[in-house]
Amino acid sequence: MELKAPAVRVPAFGQIPVLLAGLVIALPVAVVLITGLTEGGGASWIHIRDTLLAGYLTGTISVLALTAMLCLLMAVPAAWLVTMFRFPGRGVFEWLLVLPLAAPGYVLAYAWGDLAGVGGPMQSALRDATGWSARDYWFPDISSLPGLSFVLACTLYPYVYLTARAAFISQSVCTMEAARSLGASSSRTFWSVALPAARPAIAAGLALAMMEAAADYGAAEFLGVPTLTFGIVRAWKSFGESAAAARLAFVLLALILTFVIVERQARGRAGIQQSSVRWRTISRVRLTGPTAFGAAALCTGLFTLAFALPVGRLVWRSVEAGTRIASVSDALLNSLVLAGAGAAFAFVLALIIALSIRGRGVLSTFARLAASSGYAIPGAVLALGALAIISVLPFVMTGAVALAALAWVYAVRFTAAGTEPMAAALARAPASIGLAAQSLGASPLRRTLEVDLPVAMSGAAAAALVLFVEALKELPATLMLRPFNWDTLSVRAHAYASDERLAAAALPALLITLAGLAPVILLSWQMSRARPGSRA
Repeated sequence: MELKAPAVRVPAFGQIPVLLAGLVIALPVAVVLITGLTEGGGASWIHIRDTLLAGYLTGTISVLALTAMLCLLMAVPAAWLVTMFRFPGRGVFEWLLVLPLAAPGYVLAYAWGDLAGVGGPMQSALRDATGWSARDYWFPDISSLPGLSFVLACTLYPYVYLTARAAFISQSVCTMEAARSLGASSSRTFWSVALPAARPAIAAGLALAMMEAAADYGAAEFLGVPTLTFGIVRAWKSFGESAAAARLAFVLLALILTFVIVERQARGRAGIQQSSVRWRTISRVRLTGPTAFGAAALCTGLFTLAFALPVGRLVWRSVEAGTRIASVSDALLNSLVLAGAGAAFAFVLALIIALSIRGRGVLSTFARLAASSGYAIPGAVLALGALAIISVLPFVMTGAVALAALAWVYAVRFTAAGTEPMAAALARAPASIGLAAQSLGASPLRRTLEVDLPVAMSGAAAAALVLFVEALKELPATLMLRPFNWDTLSVRAHAYASDERLAAAALPALLITLAGLAPVILLSWQMSRARPGSRA
């Protein structure tokens, strides 16, 4: 019989760190909400409300809807194929299809803008082959709302792919075999059995993807699509009105909250009961002939569009430019310092929250909810909150203060990403360890330090890596809070791309993508061995 760890009361002196961690994360969000509700925003807000708000809102909703559709079309069939069938290259595609997650949306936007533009290789090849001029044919415009949705879907579909694949892996083999024994085809098994059972997991992955899409600034700004996040940064940079930007942020927060509530209601308690042989190894169906070729072609096409082609173009532009590329060593050093500081701050907060989860108290729940909420909120909104707080404190906005504020925003934004690996490590630990410590008279504090802390640290490497890479990719908060003339890789790539210097933007964009490959490959490798009951 499996032992379940009893709830452990967090001692009074242990509640203070948990309370502080929750307040540190929740404070910027609360300030933005209060500012958006109480301050008028002045003439700038009236101008934005009367002339721009409808466009921002329509653009955001349209991008989210189209991106969601594309993510589902890309991710779910691919996850079903690599989980349930055997075809040439299946084992390679299993992890290759996750790689687009390493590239931020703005990096893919730069690459696709160069590839599909009028002067890019795609249209140039078309004109060379046909003899047409640019006015003689129609070509999809990447600098458009559908183009932005395509770019965001390319980088975000792995969220849905991973959760769908995990759901398909975890489903009952007995249920699948029962459907097949009743004469159901593979397609009918998918639509009638597998997909309904996987719907909660797919909805969760889609919710993560939509939060990231709503938070995007770099791709929307580069492709010229008006969204709420684009409007927030523009209101702050162009109008210099933090109150107007806060009101736009309030609208964005309301939209995100509505989306999350709808997603949770739609997900509900969907699911199916699994049999006792749930974890038997999946017997994959071997595909042959045109079917096998079609499955391999679909996965190849998806990987090529979402990663190989745009990243390959950036590599080509970097090599082509050669010595003409400006040095990015200073931006690289700044990025490492800033991402390291933000990741360290977030790591401490995540560790405090993860260790408090076993306490199951009100403060633990508050801190974890605050961390989850911070992850769902765009960096531009959190930057506004940090700026509002700094403005009322007796600080001069020096470079050191700005960097500290950035590290704080990174921590607020990404603490949840660090909490989950450590919380998962604690959840996997046998309950007998904690029970043995209690039976030997260990106090809650001693148990935390000598039992829970070493267990939580087993997930620390993954947590630290994820936190560092996420901080490295953050763009809008960095643009709003960085000290003058203090560029990071993301800022430098954005500046070059905004000036249409794609060759110069290629190298910092590639460095960001390269940094993201390690945790993505590690995640995919762990997922491929995650089925309980298998030898792995």
